[in-house]
Amino acid sequence: MNPGLLVASPQMRDPNFDHVVVLLVAHGPEGSLGVVVNRETQQRMGDVIERMEARSPSQANRPVLWGGPVEPGAGFVLWRGEAKEGWTLGEFGLSPSRDRLRSLVTDGTDFWLCLGYAGWGPGQLEREITEGSWIPLEEGVEGVLGATVHARYDEALRLLGVNPDLLWMTPVDE
Repeated sequence: MNPGLLVASPQMRDPNFDHVVVLLVAHGPEGSLGVVVNRETQQRMGDVIERMEARSPSQANRPVLWGGPVEPGAGFVLWRGEAKEGWTLGEFGLSPSRDRLRSLVTDGTDFWLCLGYAGWGPGQLEREITEGSWIPLEEGVEGVLGATVHARYDEALRLLGVNPDLLWMTPVDE
């Protein structure tokens, strides 16, 4: 499986991942890593930026995204551009670098901050896909991330060509 998007099936049983879209950036024999890109937190960018002693009035009221349940204090910045440190998927970069966050704030670049991440151990993601929990979407990162945060799940399903009311995931071996 290549990096791209993971779309939670409408019947996802884990409440952490109900109707989420994950930007999958690393997948290999040692496991997988991604960030949820469509769930807002109550935290605002102004709170985070203030702790960094940086200022960005245009970003201050923007919500911080919930990136996943693993290491909720770990931050990943997502923006339209190339990541020299981190990962680049299509037109978007994802970086864990605090310096990258600071430079995006200073430059006034539009970005999202995701706190936490989603992680899978060796073979775990493959099992969950086989069980029907996730739908991989390797094309369309730009279209999904170009949508508003709240519209990303529906946009991912649209790109898959499925109606969520008619989609029912069952394990592959049934």
